[in-house]
Amino acid sequence: EVRLVESGGGWVQPGESLRLSCVASGFPFSTATMTWYRQAPGKELEGVSDIYSDGRIYYKPSLKGRFTISRDNAKNTVYLQMNNLQPEDTATYYCAQNEHRGQGTQVTVSY
Repeated sequence: EVRLVESGGGWVQPGESLRLSCVASGFPFSTATMTWYRQAPGKELEGVSDIYSDGRIYYKPSLKGRFTISRDNAKNTVYLQMNNLQPEDTATYYCAQNEHRGQGTQVTVSY
């Protein structure tokens, strides 16, 4: 059974940073493409970043430079470092592997 457990969300002020983690199990993590999505209130799910097994990385263009995805295959964990967070980054963030998605972690950016 595929299991994805996100953590690291919270409330921060604009300009601050958060690091999200997603621990995966139930599939061969080192060969999997891992994806971070987010969904803001009242908006559609959108892709944030992908990291492939060969190390290739994709970012939503508007987020490149502020967000960094990484993975630790020894820990079956994918990370999303988010810097200079802005109110428009407020959303529930999910990690995913193919059609499987975790329960999400809430990120709120406000004063």
